[in-house]
Amino acid sequence: MTDEARRDGPPPFDRPFEDEDTKQRVYGAVLHARKPMTAAELAERADCSEASARTHLSFYADLGIVIRHEGRPVRYERNDDYFEWRRVNELARENTVDELQARVSELTGQIEAYRDEYAVDSPAEVNVLEFDAERVDDVYVELGDWATVLEERRLHERARRKAAGSTAPSHS
Repeated sequence: MTDEARRDGPPPFDRPFEDEDTKQRVYGAVLHARKPMTAAELAERADCSEASARTHLSFYADLGIVIRHEGRPVRYERNDDYFEWRRVNELARENTVDELQARVSELTGQIEAYRDEYAVDSPAEVNVLEFDAERVDDVYVELGDWATVLEERRLHERARRKAAGSTAPSHS
């Protein structure tokens, strides 16, 4: 594979962080972890020594990027609250209060349309077995989209309140 082809496409599946430094590879390994993992497991994913992984994990734990779970062995996991906080700050920084409010309103309209279509208040209340078999896949996609819209509205509302310096209640 040529260098140009590699720049244009995704990294090789078996080594997604190979062009990164160790600190970035450990960061990437934590971001992609779906469960708490040991330093040794993360080091293997990051293609580095366990000692190096432990050094970077300690740094990320101090920053709040990862959560350190004491025990034998110590395990580390991505701190989703940190990444949500970053996303809210990014939205508040990059958008005006009016832009955020407009997006909250737009998302609220989408949520109301889903509520009307399915005659329930949330995607968790939909009984997929009530639909014809040929429509089930589409319903699952729509329910996933609905859940995503709910989450996006929550984040945009938090960003709107942050940008406005307000503690106004959010949409429900």
